[in-house]
Amino acid sequence: MCEFGSLKLCLYDITPYGVMIGMDQLADILTAISHPTRRAIIGQLASGPARFLDVANRFDTALNAVTKHLKLLERAGLVERRKKGREVFISFRGEPLRQVAGWVHEYERFWNQRLDEFEQYFKDKRKKRRKE
Repeated sequence: MCEFGSLKLCLYDITPYGVMIGMDQLADILTAISHPTRRAIIGQLASGPARFLDVANRFDTALNAVTKHLKLLERAGLVERRKKGREVFISFRGEPLRQVAGWVHEYERFWNQRLDEFEQYFKDKRKKRRKE
């Protein structure tokens, strides 16, 4: 949802069928899933919440790098952190991926319609040749 008083601009994309999606949020989600490390983190968390160190230990990288990846995933709404005592638990949230799927689906419908029209054009052309 856009906030007009904030510094963050809210851009919209109108799909071929008129569905409007906040592009800033969609861009955050697509950016988050574009990196293999972040996709691996999502894959790990899909089986259930994990402690920060359990997530970080799977990767041969600095804790700071894993923290940056998690912040990007959190910004996109794909993970949430919950502090319990001294430990931080991270959980996967799949709802934002539904937005991506919906956005892609709109374009799938658009291209399927265009391909159906293309196919019909050639069927009509073939029928026309047979009549001649």
